[in-house]
Amino acid sequence: MTNGNGTPPEAAPAPQLNVLAQYTKDLSFENPNAPASLQPQDKQPNINIQINVAANNLSETEFEVVLSVEGKADSAGSVMFSFELAYAGVFRIVNVPPENLHPLIMIECPRLLFPFAREIIATSVRDGGFPPLMLDPVDFVGLYRSNMERQAQAEAGQAN
Repeated sequence: MTNGNGTPPEAAPAPQLNVLAQYTKDLSFENPNAPASLQPQDKQPNINIQINVAANNLSETEFEVVLSVEGKADSAGSVMFSFELAYAGVFRIVNVPPENLHPLIMIECPRLLFPFAREIIATSVRDGGFPPLMLDPVDFVGLYRSNMERQAQAEAGQAN
């Protein structure tokens, strides 16, 4: 049954995700052993990267999502460089079922922020005197699932 124009009589409004703002909340780059750390190295440095996502409700339909990326490169026990970036966005989300809201905020929003955070990190590392660090794409679905599993385990541990 349609209402004459080919749409169901009670078609739900389409879900919407809008980026209202993007910004750097915090950025730190350290090159503690320069200029020695800038000398040619015998081997590739060991690089450790950690990524986290957090969200805050600003209103019923607006959310701030913060993508935090921390990294450190060391070689022969000496820190070559380290960085911390908190890159955020404000998103307006409407017409999304409640059961889909949390995954949308924690997966799709950081996925939209990631290319910009990646560029900031690459530029910061390059400006610190090193080749740009190009982060590999992040599996935000896998990150979300592992965070949800950890949270469920923590809640199960508290219940015992």
